[in-house]
Amino acid sequence: MPLIFWLVPLGSLMALGFAYYFFRQMMSASEGTDQMKKIARHVREGASAYLRQQYKVVIIVFLVITVIFSFLAYGLGVQNKWVPFAFLTGGFFSGLAGYFGMKAATYASARVANACRTSLNSGLRLAFRSGAVMGLVVVGLVLLDISAWFIVLNLLIPEAMDGYKLMTITAIMLTFGMGASTQALFARVGGGIFTKAADVGADLVGKIEAGIPEDDPRNPATIADNVGDNVGDVAGMGADLFESFAASILATALLGAAAFIGYGTEIQTKAVIAPMVIAAIGTLLSIAGVFMVRTREGAGQKELLRSLGFGVNMSALLIVVASFLVLYLLQLPNYLGLWGAIVTGLLAGIAIGQSTEYFTASAYGPTRKIASSSQTGPAPLIINGVGTGLISAAVPLFIIAVAITLAYSFATGFSFDVGKLNYGLYGIGIAAVGLLATLGITLATDAYGPIADNAGGNAEMCGLDPEVRRRTDALDALGNTTAATGKGFAIGSAALTALALLASYFEEVRMMFVKFLDRPLELINGIPAIEASFMDFVTHYEVHLMNPRVIVGIFLGVMSVFVFSGMTMNAVGRAAQKMVGEVRRQFLSIPGIMEGTTDPDYARCVAISTREAQKEMMLPSLIALLIPVIVGLLFGVSGVAGLLIGTISSGFALAIFMANAGGAWDNAKKYIEEGHFGGKGSEGHKAAVIGDTVGDPFKDTSGPSLNILIKLMVMAAVVTVGVAVSYSML
Repeated sequence: MPLIFWLVPLGSLMALGFAYYFFRQMMSASEGTDQMKKIARHVREGASAYLRQQYKVVIIVFLVITVIFSFLAYGLGVQNKWVPFAFLTGGFFSGLAGYFGMKAATYASARVANACRTSLNSGLRLAFRSGAVMGLVVVGLVLLDISAWFIVLNLLIPEAMDGYKLMTITAIMLTFGMGASTQALFARVGGGIFTKAADVGADLVGKIEAGIPEDDPRNPATIADNVGDNVGDVAGMGADLFESFAASILATALLGAAAFIGYGTEIQTKAVIAPMVIAAIGTLLSIAGVFMVRTREGAGQKELLRSLGFGVNMSALLIVVASFLVLYLLQLPNYLGLWGAIVTGLLAGIAIGQSTEYFTASAYGPTRKIASSSQTGPAPLIINGVGTGLISAAVPLFIIAVAITLAYSFATGFSFDVGKLNYGLYGIGIAAVGLLATLGITLATDAYGPIADNAGGNAEMCGLDPEVRRRTDALDALGNTTAATGKGFAIGSAALTALALLASYFEEVRMMFVKFLDRPLELINGIPAIEASFMDFVTHYEVHLMNPRVIVGIFLGVMSVFVFSGMTMNAVGRAAQKMVGEVRRQFLSIPGIMEGTTDPDYARCVAISTREAQKEMMLPSLIALLIPVIVGLLFGVSGVAGLLIGTISSGFALAIFMANAGGAWDNAKKYIEEGHFGGKGSEGHKAAVIGDTVGDPFKDTSGPSLNILIKLMVMAAVVTVGVAVSYSML
């Protein structure tokens, strides 16, 4: 094992150590008054109760899938026998990351509100460092699990000829990513349904019908709304980016094992560990970046954005230098080209973030134009939001297209010779790792948003000084932008990661012949399988646009994306209907609520969101797991290839549109609440609230769930490739 590899477990321990340090630092801050503590406890207990219920359901699903994988491995022999165990650990660590992040967020909200009683800078630093707990736990657990599996499998997997030991190890480890993806999808879909049902119910009945402020303690759904921020936007988002980080590293490691299979074990090993080491160094630099975030009292939105951006951008700049040193020390062939691919990925991530910020922040024209359209009612506002979201998708799509071209070109030395395809694909994979290298701090800016939102809710429910609410509102508006930027960043990484995974799919096909099905001499495009190249398998399975199975697969991939989005949107709609009915019932039937002399039944609203989320999350999540297997059985490898192409391309575009439209509607509402276009309580404000409720499931349920759907469908295809190879009907 090269000495530099030990940076990976070291990076893991450092990340987890600093996460604990920031957590203890946050816990040492005062939680404020007794009423602030009481509200925070309600939210904390509701979030914990929801996650316990969700994990009960997910455990059953995982056990069923593990039994199926065990049958494929031990019964049919079309899968490695380590796969069921790797799948379970991926799901376990993904769930653990979400849980730790949620605990930190629920303990932080009242403390941030209390810090805002002192100054804006105190609130920003505490909220951001509390968000950093989530970011560092995610990257720390990913690096811990990956390094542990790599060490164990290196010891236990027997030596094999022609570099196939490392191919086998990385193929097994990729299953860890599927476990993480499966857990993440349940967390995102379930948490998204929970939070948006509560949010829509609280806004429509509270703000519009009853005319009371947001987060008013008289609103029965307000605790459920705050709970939802934690289970959806923190626990769900943490599990989401956990699997993005893991999948990008693991897919690139497999592509590295394949690309350098003829260079000898030493070079091949270095190619495999390169993405792990770069991710580890990015994690260490993320820790440094967290300490750089601070601002001054009275800062505006642009200055607050610059404060967060400084820490993120400095970490990104430092990883550019550090990744060059890593590749130089590893002495991989064409290391300068691979470094160019990493820089391309980083720049793509920054550019997507800037694009998302422009289309969603209230400091810029698109969101202000949406806000101005509120003066003529909710319909023009919704139409403008849809149009803005559609246009906004063009920029990230173009950025990703350029990034793919450049990363491939750098890795191949600007050669488009088919013989260098594997190097180009490795370049795309390592660009995805570069994009996510500083995930520790990027995720901190995302997790910061729900913490700031909950802090504002706590300030409102506890009747703190209006200046405190002004400060929390400033942090909350910033959080909406950083959350939208984080979603764009995550979706962009999903596109690059999914392409790396798609390439890994054909490497898994090769592994099926060489290792698991014991058919290494079977002719593939006239060449024995053990000697066949990536393109030989592509040619053998006729993966081209004139093959009707590929075309059918593409259409089925697009269909899956739209059906999944429709089902998750409708799930929020049905759950929100029940929440609206319950809030109306309490306003009418419980005397003293509006006078503030009687507490609403908060627990009943939390129970409604919990029940509906558990019920509604199952079917959409199962789509991602079942469709790749069904298509593999019906149309074989070529059909699955088409399915994945259709899913990646349409899913990426639709996810960007939904995330940006929803973020723009939300910030347009907040811009009006700051006193523009009539301010709070005006007809324009009511129109903006309606637009925001439409955008809620766009940006917090369907949109962010799509980037998991993209990767999970590819992962499911990769893990069940033996079914498509051995049992396809066509």
